[in-house]
Amino acid sequence: MEHSSENRITSFGRGGFVFDVVDQGPVGGDVVVLLHGFPQTGRCWDVVAPRLHALGYRTLVPDQRGYSVGARPRGRFAYRLSELVLDVVGLVEVAVPAGRKVHVVGHDWGATVAWALAAKRPDVVATVTALSVPHPLAFVRALFTSRQFFMSWYMFAFQVPGVPELVLRWIYRRARGRLVAGLAGGEHTEGGAARDVDFLATSGALTPALNWYRAMPFISPRAVGRVTVPALFVWSDKDPALGRRGAELTRRYVSGPYTFHVLPGVGHWIPEEAAGEVAELLRGHLAR
Repeated sequence: MEHSSENRITSFGRGGFVFDVVDQGPVGGDVVVLLHGFPQTGRCWDVVAPRLHALGYRTLVPDQRGYSVGARPRGRFAYRLSELVLDVVGLVEVAVPAGRKVHVVGHDWGATVAWALAAKRPDVVATVTALSVPHPLAFVRALFTSRQFFMSWYMFAFQVPGVPELVLRWIYRRARGRLVAGLAGGEHTEGGAARDVDFLATSGALTPALNWYRAMPFISPRAVGRVTVPALFVWSDKDPALGRRGAELTRRYVSGPYTFHVLPGVGHWIPEEAAGEVAELLRGHLAR
């Protein structure tokens, strides 16, 4: 673990692995942990984080398991949800004084981790905010009661060992420009999309990142349980991967104060496509 003179951290360790962290904002402010998803790193929060700093919050933005160079275990079992949750708990224990809770905000896979953390460790979490991805139980129910199963085709394709890597690397070599253009949208500019695509294709993170999906068979959604802390769920109606059914079902699995907000006309990359709206929603939610 590394510290600066301002008592900030740049990394933390757990289980023999070292995770990179960006620690910014007022040192004494309430802490907001920002969790990225696939195929992005903590850089996806570059537009949101400064807005939170202006509100007086300190942000901790880790590159999660498989994305940090020093935290890439082999095998899909090492990427099960319980380990991803414990990684964030490890960050909180290192960076935050004992007894203080943190606000947790996650997008995509980071949202799944945030839901699980809030359900399992309400002693650590003050509020939870999930962007795009519904509560795991709501997602599973939506798979069998809506077209979510077909929208999630890629999750099943990623289960095949080795083949997705070959296909994705072939696409990257032959059609990088189209791949970048397809991911770009709103404030998720082609520069941001290129950053994410290049990182995944060239950093050695591709297989570890896919292992998050390959570890899904080891997840028991019921083990996540109900969320009792104040929760905000933000869903966008132009998301090609996540339908409305799971979003609407999420309320069933939150017994604490709950807010559901729809971003009309916004795609999947909410932290960058709608950074201003996200920050404004967080202003009120975190103040709880």
